[in-house]
Amino acid sequence: MSPVPDVKLRRRRLSEELTTQLRKHIIEQGLKPGDSLLTEQQMMTRFGVSRSVVREATKALDFLGIIDAVPSRGMVLDEFNFDRVSEYFGFHFALSKYPRKQLLRARVVIETGALFYVMEAMKEDPAVYVALRKIAEAGPDAKRATEKERIEYDIAFHRALVDASGIAPLASFCDLLQAFFQTVRGVMRGNPAFKNQHIDILEALRTENLGTAIDLLRNHVRCYEELENS
Repeated sequence: MSPVPDVKLRRRRLSEELTTQLRKHIIEQGLKPGDSLLTEQQMMTRFGVSRSVVREATKALDFLGIIDAVPSRGMVLDEFNFDRVSEYFGFHFALSKYPRKQLLRARVVIETGALFYVMEAMKEDPAVYVALRKIAEAGPDAKRATEKERIEYDIAFHRALVDASGIAPLASFCDLLQAFFQTVRGVMRGNPAFKNQHIDILEALRTENLGTAIDLLRNHVRCYEELENS
């Protein structure tokens, strides 16, 4: 008889394979939120797996908010909630020892990609600039602020910057900010000009100098590259 750990490992692999097959089924059938998924028995018959494997796979999909159990209807597709997925996505990076350089580059790609839409939002509604400027100016004195205060201020500004793009999925990825700053705690040095740099980025966007804003943002986060050798 196989050892219990081997049985559990095999069942886990089967459940992961089944979740892949179920996602493929959902796409191929063009299922939408509210549509019924296969029943447990149909999954067992179609994919040749046990009831325990089916339940592990469907629990995983339910955890991610992909499906939901509805009385009298069984399992149906749920409305996709990107915030819920990205919350755990960011948590995973925060827990793991993911390379700081990779997180930094991901952060730069996300934020520079959002700047055009922030600029457009400012043009459509001047209140967007006013709100962002208020956040930028609220920063603590860099030379006297604690590391915790600097981190909280920087996260607040950059999260608000991406939120202002109006692109909900992109803004949800800001959980990467939390993961990134988790990797620099204890080694983050003060940047006396960081508040002014935030303001300069906003001014470039307000005057529709997108290229300048992108360059300023890249230079702004460049100081973190030095921490790679710390």
